[in-house]
Amino acid sequence: MTDNRLGLAGKFRYLAERARRIDIKSVAARAREVHEQHGAWTPKVFADMLWSAARHDVAFQDYVDYDFAILSKGERGTYMTHPVSMQLAARFARKDKRVLFENKIEFNKVFSDFLKRDWLVVESGNADAVRAFGERHGTFIAKVPVSHMGLGVRRYHASDVTDWDAFHRGLLERDELLLEEVISQHADLAAVCPGTVNTTRITAFFDGQEAHILAIAQKFGRGSVSDQMSYGGFYTMLHDDGRAFGAGYDSHGHVHETHPDTGFRIADFRLPFMDEVKAFIEQVARVVPEVQYVGWDVVVTPTGPVLVEGNWGAGVYENKPSVTGIRTGHKPRYRAAIGF
Repeated sequence: MTDNRLGLAGKFRYLAERARRIDIKSVAARAREVHEQHGAWTPKVFADMLWSAARHDVAFQDYVDYDFAILSKGERGTYMTHPVSMQLAARFARKDKRVLFENKIEFNKVFSDFLKRDWLVVESGNADAVRAFGERHGTFIAKVPVSHMGLGVRRYHASDVTDWDAFHRGLLERDELLLEEVISQHADLAAVCPGTVNTTRITAFFDGQEAHILAIAQKFGRGSVSDQMSYGGFYTMLHDDGRAFGAGYDSHGHVHETHPDTGFRIADFRLPFMDEVKAFIEQVARVVPEVQYVGWDVVVTPTGPVLVEGNWGAGVYENKPSVTGIRTGHKPRYRAAIGF
């Protein structure tokens, strides 16, 4: 296997930048949050958070989210963290190819065969095309080409538009340049939250021959246009066969045994079409092989998976032991596939 160990230079640069931007008040607030959750002595937690960040590449929020206060050193070592993920992303994404993932319009062009839905680019002079698109689909999604965390995404209804020329100008002014047909999700996903298209985040590494699935997180929305946490969403990790690890949770201290809006028990969820999803990732990972480490967002429809987007800065979704009772994370899978 190729030597993919993460270099010390990159780590030191990251630590230096973190040290320059550290917000002591924010760290202290997180330490108090840990104290409230687990009863750990706040000063000890504060010192441990700083040590874990400097020595073990553990982001302060990772420490909170993954319950490091109740884990042993060995258990902590099994958890993937955002700083390590960022180093992997920088190493395994060729710079000139990253724009294909950063810009949603470019992404749709490259991955058009895997979207399996209608889409349109808003341009000067195509108000008639926008109207035809809107009236054809009734409800549709508008996206800002470059955005993060689900921001810059809006849902429109053609029946609400009275002046399509004015609507078209508004799209251009707001930089909402990508229109997409709404995805029809599988009934098993709609049973949990019918008002949001609930995406599955599959983090994978393509080694040039095979796509290795490293972690699977199922996100659930709250009826908004996006299932991201910025819209009130939450997630649960999935086993390789699609079964949920347990209840859902987010980075704001909320735990959801059941979905707040439908009452669906999250631990009972199982993602359908898992074999097809795995085969799908094997396909999409080969389209841009110069970007090897990707967080793929897919939606399972009544006929199988479709692609929403790919994130070359894959981010981290991990198991929360105080919720699931499972005290280990996914880092060994990352190490086995990538070799760092």
